[in-house]
This record gives sequence, structure tokens and C-alpha cells, in this order.
Amino acid sequence: MASATTPEPQSGGTKPTVVLVHGGFADASASWEGVIKRLQDDGYPVVATANPLRGLPTDVPYLESVLKSIDGPIILAGHSYGGAVITNAAAAHPKVKALVYVAAFVPDEGEQLGELINKYPGTEIPASLNPVPFPNPDGSTGTDLYLKADKFRSAFAADLPVSVTNVMQAAQRPFSASSFTDVTKAAAWHDIPSWGLVAASDKAIPPALQRFEYQRAHARGTVEVSGASHSVMISHPDAVTKLIKNADRSTR
Repeated sequence: MASATTPEPQSGGTKPTVVLVHGGFADASASWEGVIKRLQDDGYPVVATANPLRGLPTDVPYLESVLKSIDGPIILAGHSYGGAVITNAAAAHPKVKALVYVAAFVPDEGEQLGELINKYPGTEIPASLNPVPFPNPDGSTGTDLYLKADKFRSAFAADLPVSVTNVMQAAQRPFSASSFTDVTKAAAWHDIPSWGLVAASDKAIPPALQRFEYQRAHARGTVEVSGASHSVMISHPDAVTKLIKNADRSTR
């Protein structure tokens, strides 16, 4: 279910709705709180959607349903795995006027995240995973991925205080291991203008991969945040908010 804040009804000439999509091991409020507050202060309607984290075949249609419920233009921002979700979901939605990738996966059609994450060295995610089986409704067994307690901060949020990352680790939302093997069906960045933020000290998605992806997508604007971990939207909300606002101004 999406949590939404709409300061004013949308009409001609008003600001677009910013839809924020979190990635694995996270939730909407903890991921985007600082960005949400800053966007609201600037008069933007915001929807921080609860990404189901069940894999692209589930998460993409869910996000598409959220987008259909919104009137007026949309700026769609995704962090980490959320970047793959927005890449697929935005392809069928003409209301999305800009894509903003925050330390994100930006797959092309036919690609899998498990291949992308190993394209360049530097990720600590594979060695940090704790796989936990769960039953599917059809009787088959799926696998949820958690980050191990002693690996969470280093791999995911090394530039945040330990007191903060301890809470994030305890409250982490697992995501399905199938997310790494699901195949991207559509790549909206071929048709929709994109912007990208590189977290320069990211130990989850290597900065080199982020740079490659944004260059490949012909991003209209790219910003690099020195010293930032994968959780850059928490540690540097001003930089993320500025990039979203730049995407808005550039597509009016």
C-alpha cells in the first residue's frame, strides 16, 4: 500500500507528483524520510510506495497500479533494486516525465541484476547475504534474502551512525532471491529522460557500475556524492532532492 501526501490538488502548471521507490532490505519511510520532507517543503506532492520486494513479475505491476492512480505528470525515482522496478514499470506510462536513479540498478531489456552486480568489482552484497526459505502458496519454496547482522552496516550504510544502522538492520525487509534472476522486459530510459546519482563509496552496487549505467542511459544529469554509502538518500537527502528538482525543471 502506498503512503501519499498531497499538499494541493494537481492542476495545470502545478508541480508533478514525485513517486519514490525503495530497494531491497529497506522500507519506504526509513529510506526516503529526509527526501520526502524536503520535497514537501518545496510544495511537491509525494508518494513513497511500499515496494513488495517479491521480484519483478510482482513488483512491476504493483508499481504500475500506483502510477495509474495518480493524476498529472510524475517524476519516478528509484533506489537500488527500485531502479530496476521503475525501469520496467515506467515504459507503459506516458505520465512519467523523468526517471531519477539513486545508487540504482538501471538494467536494459533482457538483463538480469545478478549479472549486472558482478560486472565490476567491489560489491559486498553476495558475501553478506543470509538466505532464508519460505513457502509459496503453490507449495513450492522461495528464498528470501537478508543481510547478515555483522555485514549490514559495511555493505549497506557505512556512512550512517551505528545507532541508526542497528535499527535498519533489525527492521530490514527481505527481498526475493528471484529478483537477481528476473529478466527485464522493458527499459523506459530509452524513451524517458533520466538522471543519476552515484554513491562514490557504495559497497552494494559498485560506483563503476552506476557510472556505466547512467552513461549508457544517456542521463541528462549525473551527480557523484563523495564518501556516500549505498544509503545515500538517508545520509545525503539534500543531494537527492536537488537532483529530483533538477529533473523537474529540465522537463517542464
